Amino acid sequence: MRKLKLVMLTLISFVFLYSSLMAADKTLRVAIVAPSASNDLAFTQSIVDGIKAIQKNRNIELAITDGTFIVEDAAAAIRDYAKQGYDLVLAHGSQYGGSLKEIAPDFPNTAFAWGTSADTFGLSNVSSYEAASDEGGYVMGVMAAAMSRRGSVGVIGPIEVGDAKLYVDGFIAGAKARRSSIRANVNYIGSFSDVALAAEAARAHMAAGADVLTGTAQMVVGAIGAARAKRAAWFGTQANQTELAPEIVVASQVYKWEVILSQIIADLDNGIKGGKMYEINLKNGGLVIEFNDAYNLPDGVKQAGLQAIAEIKNGSITKTH
Repeated sequence: MRKLKLVMLTLISFVFLYSSLMAADKTLRVAIVAPSASNDLAFTQSIVDGIKAIQKNRNIELAITDGTFIVEDAAAAIRDYAKQGYDLVLAHGSQYGGSLKEIAPDFPNTAFAWGTSADTFGLSNVSSYEAASDEGGYVMGVMAAAMSRRGSVGVIGPIEVGDAKLYVDGFIAGAKARRSSIRANVNYIGSFSDVALAAEAARAHMAAGADVLTGTAQMVVGAIGAARAKRAAWFGTQANQTELAPEIVVASQVYKWEVILSQIIADLDNGIKGGKMYEINLKNGGLVIEFNDAYNLPDGVKQAGLQAIAEIKNGSITKTH
């Protein structure tokens, strides 16, 4: 009897492994619906870069609908991709949650994932993903406080939700931890996409004395332009923003979504379409701090940042926002 059980278990394992290998060999149809341009050097580009990194080792047919600032347009695109039989539809925007909650039950054979959020709505074909952006924000805040000559830093936020709020809170926490006397001002402009308003907020921060700035979401191109005109230092997040202003960008927290996208796809290969939550962070390599080598950053400032990274990874720093 024991021998028969062992044979059965071996056979089941073989079938499971064979099925996984067959699934991994087939072309996977993946669609991305996102709010801004695919080359925004921010939120949307980060998820596109993540899938393209996986494409190097996996057959993926990729479709992208970007620039869907209007939620109704995004919902239409999500539903259309599901109707077309795409295996995985990524709704890359926290504003898309309500739509996804309504659409996903109509397509039980389609896997959906959305972020940044921790809510799967209790649906077996919906996964969620988050970025622990407060970790990189904390590191950036530490360096910003260490390098500010005026003792004042400014933050331009979009809307106070998701990874944007986490990043802003982390940046302030890191700045205060490094230099308790630092003046850290935050301006949420109420928009992910208003470039002009972001530039105006950056100019207001600098007029109030800030000599180091940061911000998050696709609207930051306006803020970076304003900072560049005044030679204020800039810390980026979501994607490497060095090319926008190499003379002022100090470092960027870069999202490596491929870390969790590979997990989502592996689960899909094994028949798991959703119901799970995923996170990228500094420890699992989903968040990476990329320094701009062209920026003349004092060694002490960089070392402060590297130390913060190490202490977050090893658990010495437990509160980053």
